[in-house]
Amino acid sequence: MALIVQKYGGTSVGSIEKIKAVAERVIETHNEGNQMVVVLSAMAGQTDGLINMAKEIDPNPDSRELDVLMSTGEQVSVALFAITLKSMGHDACSLLGFQAAIHTDELYGKARIHDIAVDRITENLDAGRIVIVAGFQGLNARGDITTLGRGGSDTTAVALAAVLNADVCEILTDVDGVYTTDPNICRKAKKMDFISYDEMLEMASMGAKVLEIRSVEFAKKFNVPIHVRSTFTKERGTMVVAETKDMEKVAVSGVAYNKNEARITIRQVPDQPGVASRIFDPVFKAGILVDMIVQNTSQDGFTDLTFTVPKGDFYQAMKLVSDVGKDVGAETVLGDENIAKVSIIGVGMRVHAGIAKKMFAALAEKSINILMISTSEIKISCIIEDKYTELAVRVLHDTFGLDQEHAKEENF
Repeated sequence: MALIVQKYGGTSVGSIEKIKAVAERVIETHNEGNQMVVVLSAMAGQTDGLINMAKEIDPNPDSRELDVLMSTGEQVSVALFAITLKSMGHDACSLLGFQAAIHTDELYGKARIHDIAVDRITENLDAGRIVIVAGFQGLNARGDITTLGRGGSDTTAVALAAVLNADVCEILTDVDGVYTTDPNICRKAKKMDFISYDEMLEMASMGAKVLEIRSVEFAKKFNVPIHVRSTFTKERGTMVVAETKDMEKVAVSGVAYNKNEARITIRQVPDQPGVASRIFDPVFKAGILVDMIVQNTSQDGFTDLTFTVPKGDFYQAMKLVSDVGKDVGAETVLGDENIAKVSIIGVGMRVHAGIAKKMFAALAEKSINILMISTSEIKISCIIEDKYTELAVRVLHDTFGLDQEHAKEENF
């Protein structure tokens, strides 16, 4: 008998018919002798609808009350799911975040899980019940409802799998696994059998929407195997697991891209100690994430500083940097929203030489200019003009032969 945590997204439970179909799947797995914890998101579109209603009243609604409002979406889905299971003759119990004792910090809208007291869940499992837990929500030290941010149900599921020592956490969604790149822009993209936690973290950080990044961080920390698979088929998906030696045989595992970044350049900045700190201090205080940073070689005591920020924070960042630029004596501040980041990812980069050269040559052959470069142990990223994004992805996918069948990793 295994303990399985399954998470179903909003599209999977978007109607009563879909809820019944998911219930049948859960019952089938339960009847095989498995203990089942099912984490559900709100029905598709419901959370956005609740947010829109709040913003009709106040464009900037109170964050505490917004969390109370948004949490009702999952309350509906878990209650309907429990009713469905019971109508099919199977004992079930639905638990909201506070009932499942998911304790978080006090940051409304983006709360982080501190701990989970699993007594109530294990009691219900031991009684033979299917336990349904509301994803996306928890309880802070004040006793207030909190929400975990977009994709938070993934984090709920993996966190529960960790504290319950589950055999696997299955993330069931409207895609059938993790692909070597976005199949919507590269028809040669192939579904991967396995991907390491680190590779999945890089893919998620690049905007891949298969898994929420915090859920992968949880999985890596507590060594929780994740199975990403489709709600609508029984086919095997992609296992997200700890790195193995076999994974290093393949230099590049995937190509990712992100069009949600903008570039800011501060020209002719005095090259003096403390100037960079002064430039970035207001940006960091505003909670704006800075990604890539490049500083040119100093000439005549001046340098250029270029960095990227999320596109949604571009105008605020430009204003902050323009203000501080005047204070430090910079010549001008330039901005560019028409960029994209394209990356190749693979744990095999640690043991394979010449990967960067191969990437740069492939882009150059298609006359794609590289504006910025950053590297890590398992990722090389290039900033390019956004109009070349799809071409760059397809070229890199072909260059590294990601449409070819690689040796199968050991069966986990």
